[in-house]
Amino acid sequence: MQEISDTFWLWQFLGRLHPLIVHFPVGLLCVALFLEILDWWGSKKELRAGINLLVWIGAVSAMVAVALGLILANQENYGGDTLTYHQWSGIATMSLSLLALALLRMGRLRWYRVTLILTVVGVTVAGHLGAMLTHGDDYLSSVLPGANDPAGPGSPTATFVLASARQPLSTKQVEDLNLEVRSILAHNCYSCHGATKSKGELRLDKKEFVMQGGEDGPVVIPGQPEKSEMIRRISLPTGHKEAMPTKGKRLSAQEIAVLEFWIKQGAPWPSGAEKSLFRVAPLAPRTPILPPATAGLTNPVDRFVNVYFQEHKVPWEQVVSDRIYIRRVFLDVIGLLPPPARVQAFLTDHRPDKRELLVKELLARDTDYAQHWLTFWNDALRNDYSGTGYITGGRFDMTKWLYKSLKTNKPYNWFVRELISPQEESAGFIKGIKWRGTINSSQRTEMQAAQNVSQVLLGLNLKCASCHDSFVSDWKLADAYAFANVFADTLLEINRCDQPTGKMAGRQILFKELGEISIDAPTEERLRELADFLVKPEDGRLYRTLVNRIWAQLMGRALWSPWM
Repeated sequence: MQEISDTFWLWQFLGRLHPLIVHFPVGLLCVALFLEILDWWGSKKELRAGINLLVWIGAVSAMVAVALGLILANQENYGGDTLTYHQWSGIATMSLSLLALALLRMGRLRWYRVTLILTVVGVTVAGHLGAMLTHGDDYLSSVLPGANDPAGPGSPTATFVLASARQPLSTKQVEDLNLEVRSILAHNCYSCHGATKSKGELRLDKKEFVMQGGEDGPVVIPGQPEKSEMIRRISLPTGHKEAMPTKGKRLSAQEIAVLEFWIKQGAPWPSGAEKSLFRVAPLAPRTPILPPATAGLTNPVDRFVNVYFQEHKVPWEQVVSDRIYIRRVFLDVIGLLPPPARVQAFLTDHRPDKRELLVKELLARDTDYAQHWLTFWNDALRNDYSGTGYITGGRFDMTKWLYKSLKTNKPYNWFVRELISPQEESAGFIKGIKWRGTINSSQRTEMQAAQNVSQVLLGLNLKCASCHDSFVSDWKLADAYAFANVFADTLLEINRCDQPTGKMAGRQILFKELGEISIDAPTEERLRELADFLVKPEDGRLYRTLVNRIWAQLMGRALWSPWM
């Protein structure tokens, strides 16, 4: 899979002298600093001439090394952030060495010595980045204890390796392994080897394409990772012209280990696994069958949890003491510690339902509840009235509306309706999105509004689909633009990866079954329609997302949180 180069041989030859020449400034400038320290401490005048010569040669050789390095970078297939950092740290080091030389000639010894120290620091940084280019990002970290144990405890492959030590992987383990493999491919490979772009005629987003390989043949040999071109390419050192990915962050040792293990297992890819990695849950509300009550477990949540514990052989923890319970409930519901007298009263209360009564009592403290949960909703809704957006009138404070809504226990359907189709007091959510301005086509203000509403209220991530068809979910670029148009005064042209496509998007809510947005209606009317659609009882997605957010706040962990 090598490429034929048309580059004049002399330029390649000169570029490849860079690793040889670069050691001159590295060694000479470091020795110059060492001798300078000796001269500084001991006033050894006989060292002065030697130090001056070393600085001269070091500065000149640094210029030559940078020039050859730039030739090498342009003639070979180097790329990525590491190259950029190495290149600019090398140029900075050269500049510092020339400045040190100039200060030395002017007799400014104090500033010369400071600059020489900075030059040696620059040499060290540039040298380390150069080693990373040649030997990989983990050049230093790979020798640390446990760094090269891809199947160690807690690693991605540990579960699979331990499970398959004596027997084949189970169906569930195969599915989990395949999901992990496809996640690695999606985040690292699909941008060049997916449905919309297939370099080298290679696609890695579907089973038949992976097994088919590219223009130069198969990239995966099931059962033989050592003969698989995919493993060879991702294992090459950074900067190698055949290393993959060619740009961006390289795969970690654990990710490579997962792919090797997958291929060694025969590269299993279950039928029906072609769907997106993160499927969108059904929209409709769901009423799961409540497990039967068992001795001491009557609460519905406990009954569901008990089934999980039984399946996974997890023992129930002991019930916390009354003293711990009252402290936790006070902090969770109203954010305050219980007064000592209230703690004592609770400890001496022998009613069997005293814990339930305590929760109801705290929930009835409307002012305390609103003050505590105001912070949570401020964060979730990005309520702010300071900074650029506030000064230019692009951001609106809605603290009073939010506090009143919490204090009066406003139902969440009305809560969401007033956020999407706002009153004057609640306009900060929708209008507050727009003050940030347009960074690029995928971050224009209308798209920011679509992304924010979908993530905060529906638990959906549209950010990938705002630039191109999502690699990991069902959402397409056209879906994101159609939803963004709900917030736009004029229809937007679809841009893919910041490039115009010449296609105009329509206006459509993400879940079409909830209703159709009036294409030509004014923005305010479209927002009212959107609010009506989102709060429908049929929109189980909204209510599950709200429950999930509150659950995460109370329990410290969401029921489902890929986009929270």
